[in-house]
Amino acid sequence: MDEKKNNREKWLHVRLTDQEHTFIQEQFSRTTDRKISTYIRKIILEKPIIGKVRNQSTDELIIELGKLRMELNGAGNNLNQAVKKLHTMKDLKDIEGWLMTWELDKKTFFQSLQEISICLGKINEKWYR
Repeated sequence: MDEKKNNREKWLHVRLTDQEHTFIQEQFSRTTDRKISTYIRKIILEKPIIGKVRNQSTDELIIELGKLRMELNGAGNNLNQAVKKLHTMKDLKDIEGWLMTWELDKKTFFQSLQEISICLGKINEKWYR
């Protein structure tokens, strides 16, 4: 089987003004293309370009979910660190100190969960109106 390689070996160099470059970058940012070379190639070869469709409520949802993920990751990391520390302790005095710290960490953890719950409630309200 003789397969044709689709290697792009030829270069096309173009000089642009700052304004032209800015314009092309703005147009590129409104597409689904990941590389500007792909975008430019489509323009030159007169192929269809798919533009991004923005949905503000979805954008807001994604931002909030990202914050929630970071909050959960932080709380989970703190929990893991506390348990690892407990497993290394042998002295009763150390364990008593750990328990005091654990209570503070647990309180912070449950506050984080409460904030996440409130945030999810707001998202649910917006989403299902």
